[in-house]
Amino acid sequence: MSGHSKWHNIRLRKGKVDAQRGALFTKISKEIILAAKSGSPDPEANYRLKMAVEKARENNMPQENIKRAIERAAGADERDMDEIRYEGYGPAGLAVVVDAATDNRNRTAGELRFLFGKHGGSLGETGSVGWMFDPAGIVEVDPQGRSEDALTEAALVDGVIDVEYGEPSSIYVEPARLAAARDALAASGLRVTAAYLGVRPKTKVAPESAALSEVLTFLEALEDHEDVQHVFSNVELSDAMLETIA
Repeated sequence: MSGHSKWHNIRLRKGKVDAQRGALFTKISKEIILAAKSGSPDPEANYRLKMAVEKARENNMPQENIKRAIERAAGADERDMDEIRYEGYGPAGLAVVVDAATDNRNRTAGELRFLFGKHGGSLGETGSVGWMFDPAGIVEVDPQGRSEDALTEAALVDGVIDVEYGEPSSIYVEPARLAAARDALAASGLRVTAAYLGVRPKTKVAPESAALSEVLTFLEALEDHEDVQHVFSNVELSDAMLETIA
C-alpha cells in the first residue's frame, strides 16, 4: 500500500479541497474537454467523458460549467489542449510521474521544471523514471465508514489488482478493464468518485523523517498546479509518518 490515499486524506483534514474548489473545477473542465475531443460529445457514447462528467457532479460542479466545457471541445476557435506526461525526481530521490493537460506546452514544462528544481528535484526526459511504474486503472471510492477489510471485500470484482485504503480509497485495476471494473464496483455498493488511467509504482521507498516535510510540500505543489491532472510517485507513507504533520 502506498501513501496516495493517505496523503489525500491529510489534505482533506487540512481543508485543502474546499479552499481550492475553483482550481478543482478548472482541472475537471480540462478533463471534460479532453474527453469530449477524444470521442463523442455524448457522455452515454463516450465512457471517458461519462466518467469526467460524473466526477464533476460528485464535486458539485454547476451543470452550466459542464455544458460549457463540452461545447468548448467542439469550438473551432478553441486552442488545442494536449495531454502530456512528465517524469522526474523529487526530493529524497522520489520518482514522480505527472499527467498534465495544457494548451501551452512550453509554459507548463517551464513551470513544472521550476517546481521540481525549487524542491531539490529535477524534471527528466520521457522514460527517465517511467520504468519504475506499471500502467494501471485507478478507481477512487468513498469508503463511507467501511473498515479496510469491508472495503476490500466489496472491491473483489474482476480486474482489481490492489486496494489502497484511505479517504478517498484507491482501487487499482487492470487498465483494459477500467470501465468494467468501475461499473462492477459501483454495482457492489461502493460510491465511486473518480476513475482514470494512470500508473502505480513497482516498488516504494519511505523518505527519511528529515525529508518528509519537503517531500509532502513538493507533492502538494505539483497537485495544486492548474495544469496537473494527476500525480503518481513511489513514496511510501505510513500512518505514523503522516500523523506527525497532520
